[in-house]
Amino acid sequence: MKTPTLFKEYIWLVNTISRAGKISLNDINRKWMQTDMSEGLPLPRTTFNRHKDAIEDIFGIYIDCDRKNGYRYYIGNEEVLREESVQNWMLSTLTVSNLVSESMSIQQRIVLENIPSDGEHLEAVVKAMKENKKIEIQYRRYQSSSSKTFTLSPYCIKLFRQRWYLLGRFNDGGFAMFSFDRIETIQSTDEAFKIDKTFNASDFFSECYGVVIGDGSKPERITLRAFGKEKYYLRDLPLHHTQKELKKKSPSQPGGTAETDDYTDFQVCMRPTADLQGQILSRGAWLKVIEPKWLAESIRQKHEEAMKIYQK
Repeated sequence: MKTPTLFKEYIWLVNTISRAGKISLNDINRKWMQTDMSEGLPLPRTTFNRHKDAIEDIFGIYIDCDRKNGYRYYIGNEEVLREESVQNWMLSTLTVSNLVSESMSIQQRIVLENIPSDGEHLEAVVKAMKENKKIEIQYRRYQSSSSKTFTLSPYCIKLFRQRWYLLGRFNDGGFAMFSFDRIETIQSTDEAFKIDKTFNASDFFSECYGVVIGDGSKPERITLRAFGKEKYYLRDLPLHHTQKELKKKSPSQPGGTAETDDYTDFQVCMRPTADLQGQILSRGAWLKVIEPKWLAESIRQKHEEAMKIYQK
């Protein structure tokens, strides 16, 4: 069987089990027979077991069995399908890819966003990460007339807002982010490095909104007031993993507010970096900072500066 076909079956199997929560092999087969992939033939248990093992090897997603409750199958590490994990990204990307490839007859009615692959640079960095070799890059920042050369240890890469970024560590232990589209050349060196055993990429960015890491800001509790439909967007796409929706206080409570459907308050605990402030500003009158006061004032001033541009 060709690899693309196998991948389609792997993805279908993960999605089918994930949506069901727990499902028997008989029910999996019933759903399988309704697909074009089956070609009218059932899914043998031996094939199911091979797929199950391949899914764990490729995606790191393991399918477990509840033997005490009717031998029903479920995703044993369901959390990876909710986190910003490589498994989740791969599965989502391949799911969409399969869906689009099977819909060529209506391809003119499917509009996608372009995500630059930065193929050569990305491949060179990933190779250096695998081999634990330092790299030398020529990098030109925006508004700079010339590039600079940096030698660094490639610690991790991150995709943010359709751009790939490299987190590099210097000999003095400091970190810096580099946008792939500003890298002019990459060259692997013969110098090896040992990655800090305590380093965890997800933990490193856990307090951040995006890729701004070196501005010296500390995590703060930030209260945001969402007006109109904005509350639905924040519920569906939280700004941060710490986001929680605050219950409105009654007028009788100190500092209480009247019950209203006009707005909903949310709270996050994260660093108020420039990219987070940019996201808040982009929501205009739909999102307002309540706390901390200094951040609310900073956002207000930036809105006033924007108004001055239009007044001119």
